[in-house]
Amino acid sequence: MSTISTHVLDVSIGRPAANVAVLLDTQSASGAWREVGRGTTDGDGRLKDLAAGKALAPGTHRLTFDTRAYFASRQVATLYPQVMIVFEVKDAEEHYHIPLLLSPFGYSTYRGS
Repeated sequence: MSTISTHVLDVSIGRPAANVAVLLDTQSASGAWREVGRGTTDGDGRLKDLAAGKALAPGTHRLTFDTRAYFASRQVATLYPQVMIVFEVKDAEEHYHIPLLLSPFGYSTYRGS
């Protein structure tokens, strides 16, 4: 069964980004998005199981990070009110770890382990 996790690091302060709301959606064959999970990063910036124990089927999925609320809580202006990462699950037996490296005016991601 495929699982998905994320880790948000605020590179502008060199620390994990705690309390970032994250939404997981899956895309249907028609192209419509449907929510399949949600959560909030912990004190270490981690969210360990976005699908809440449900199998993540092969296909296209999207993580949406509420960066506006995170930066507002720190009283920091940001260019990106949300960060959306669209990715494809090919093997439903693998674990997918999608980290986000975040700053007020830029971001990066990669496939973690």
